[in-house]
Amino acid sequence: MGCVRKRGNSWNAQVRISGWRSFTKTFQTKLDAKQWIVTLEKELKSKPLPEKNIKNLKLKDLFNKYKFEILPKLKSHKIVTYKLNFLSRLWLGEIIVVNLTKGHLEQFCKDRKLVVKDGTIKSELMLIKRIVKIATDKWNYGIPFNAFYGIELPSPHKPRNRRATQEELSILIAHAKKQRNKYISTIIQFAVETGMRRSEILKLKWIDVNLKTRIASLYDTKNGDERHIPLTKTAVQLLSNLTQLSDFVFPISANCLRLAWERCRKKSNIKGLRFHDLRHEAVSRYFEMGLSVPEVALISGHKDVRQLFRYTHLKPESLIAKYPKIF
Repeated sequence: MGCVRKRGNSWNAQVRISGWRSFTKTFQTKLDAKQWIVTLEKELKSKPLPEKNIKNLKLKDLFNKYKFEILPKLKSHKIVTYKLNFLSRLWLGEIIVVNLTKGHLEQFCKDRKLVVKDGTIKSELMLIKRIVKIATDKWNYGIPFNAFYGIELPSPHKPRNRRATQEELSILIAHAKKQRNKYISTIIQFAVETGMRRSEILKLKWIDVNLKTRIASLYDTKNGDERHIPLTKTAVQLLSNLTQLSDFVFPISANCLRLAWERCRKKSNIKGLRFHDLRHEAVSRYFEMGLSVPEVALISGHKDVRQLFRYTHLKPESLIAKYPKIF
């Protein structure tokens, strides 16, 4: 049953139903408090009772359940699996879920701040929060209270603005051509020409490439939408020079490409450049060519214009030629 109590200038509402934890919330008016009680009681009575036997359930147990039941459906399952395995090995993974407090999470943030940046800490906290919410809403675990309430999240990562210079690209490609794997140099150039993600490049099949119409079709993208990319003349030439030895245009593994990229970058003595920065470079070049926002979004696959602009880092000197003569 629910009850309402006046606390100073506000009204405190509390709901207690057998089998559920107690729920409390504060309102400015008594009417709002009563309406909340009625709505919540109706909602709880329509749901199955929460799992009661969670007295010894640890956070790492939730991580494992999420890993096997939810993750296989997500495209990012490999990265998230790695994160969850790491979090499970930390002291936080040993905390009993019903004992989890805001203090535990704040200490976790302090510990991680000694090792990683704020953006990484925020990402890890949001992952844990999502799993706890699923445990409550979907798995019906009767977690007594929200330990995340009122916690101050770290600042997100600052958007990267790293672009590869033409000199850096030339050096990288030169070293890539010396690699044992013949695809590496072509992949680097193809990434700059198309703005495709590494995963999209490696999943590209010959059946999805039409060199006559100069269109490459992507059907298994990060956001789930198919994309049809117009290829530049250079991109077409790069593909024309390849021999079709497999269904895939670039029949190498992601790990092989990652290791080869690192070798090329170290031998080139180039600092702070990631493979994903080639996508930033491509998107920036599209705008410098004079393509419109919808046209660039069509190629890059960005649905959010704000996210697209985060990938865009124009060079001021490239705009000088577009100024009218009077300027």
